[in-house]
Amino acid sequence: MSISQVPVEHVLCIPTLLFHQLGHFQGFMANATPYFKTLFDANYTTYRPRDEVETDPGYKQLIPYCVFRSGDNVFHYRRGGMQGEARLRSLRSIGIGGHISSTDAETAEASYLAAMQREIEEEVFLESAYTQKCVGLINDDLTDVGRVHLGIVHLFELEAPKVRPREESIIDTGFASPAELAKDAGSFETWSQICLDHLF
Repeated sequence: MSISQVPVEHVLCIPTLLFHQLGHFQGFMANATPYFKTLFDANYTTYRPRDEVETDPGYKQLIPYCVFRSGDNVFHYRRGGMQGEARLRSLRSIGIGGHISSTDAETAEASYLAAMQREIEEEVFLESAYTQKCVGLINDDLTDVGRVHLGIVHLFELEAPKVRPREESIIDTGFASPAELAKDAGSFETWSQICLDHLF
């Protein structure tokens, strides 16, 4: 298959202007409920070529960002050299997640839930029972990556600290207290820094 025949991934987005109309913020927004109906409304969402929107601040790509906590400790890892997003390589993270593809499901909301589960299964072995809930949104317009993404944060409460890397790009894994991780906050990607500041 030639390069021109390789299928282009289309990812779920909303216009950045719409996000501003809903209520622009920088950092963490705990009250995500007012945003949700619009974020998954087919009248506003669109699937666009990923290679185009990665550098187009006119759109926000919707990204599930899953944080795993067991007791008082949080799962963390470092993004290795095989990480697909070059702008995040070598940075530490407490979030697992990725893009919502047009192939995940038929509707935007179903695609979102399917994509969240797919990303978890692709990136880690989650070997504990858990409960999970959406706890807020992340927006960071101060970085190139952040300007084109909107994070939807899910907190997974695990019965046991049993998460292992599946992808080679996930290295140096472990569980630690948020306070311990915050001591080295500068080594974390911005979204993780925001979560460490506001979530715990």
